Amino acid sequence: MSLFWILWGIDVLIALIALYFFFIGIADGSVSSFNMGIWSLLLIGLAVVVFGSLWLKSIDQLGMAKGLLSILAIPGILYALFILMVIIGKPRWN
Repeated sequence: MSLFWILWGIDVLIALIALYFFFIGIADGSVSSFNMGIWSLLLIGLAVVVFGSLWLKSIDQLGMAKGLLSILAIPGILYALFILMVIIGKPRWN
C-alpha cells in the first residue's frame, strides 16, 4: 500500500510542475491558442493518471493502479536522477 502512495506522490509532484509551467506560460504569453491543444492533452493525461489511479484503488484494483502510476513515475524518477547526476558530477559537455 505504501508503494502506491509513493508513486502517487511522485505523479502529483510531476503534475504540479506541469501546472506551474502552464500558468507561467499563460502569464508570459507562450501558451496561446496555437499550442493550447497540446497543453490540454498533456494536462488531461496527467489528470487521468492521478485521478484514475485513485479510482482504481477505490475499486480494489491496486495492481492496475500501481501500473498506471508507474507509467509516469518511472520516467520522472529517471529524469530526476539524471538531473541529480548533472548537478553533483558537474560533467564537461564539450
